[in-house]
Amino acid sequence: MKPLWALLALTSLPAAAQSRLNLTQGVTEVSNRVYDLHMTIFYICCVIGVVVFGLMFISMIRHRKSKNPNPANFHENVKVEIAWTIVPLLILVGMAIPATTTLIAMEDTSDADVTVQVTGSQWKWHYKYFENDVEFFSRLATQQEQIDNKFEKGENYLLEVD
Repeated sequence: MKPLWALLALTSLPAAAQSRLNLTQGVTEVSNRVYDLHMTIFYICCVIGVVVFGLMFISMIRHRKSKNPNPANFHENVKVEIAWTIVPLLILVGMAIPATTTLIAMEDTSDADVTVQVTGSQWKWHYKYFENDVEFFSRLATQQEQIDNKFEKGENYLLEVD
């Protein structure tokens, strides 16, 4: 019965991989690095979650009161405490190194075709193009004429930013 549940759980993974709820891949090298970093850290977190919850459920089943009414009489294990301090530290360092290199690559604008500064304010965006000395504000509001049905609404008019 256990292999059947494992098989059913694994067969649903390709469907989840094609979900549109994930971070979308970009078209630039930096955006692809961000996507790869996101997916790598996501998979690491999934593995950690499966391991932690698996060990937790195994521990609850093996050490339940009905199975072993006399608990073991020990207090601590220094090797285990060092292990569960060092292992998360190594995982965090292993995730921090690619994250830092990706952030450094994001901040490097020396070879950029266009440099745009985008500032988010309440209910609007401010775009500033440095090469062309152009800047404008974009409101996060639908035109009143569209709200009043005087102009035709697009399919995603509530998601649009003018």
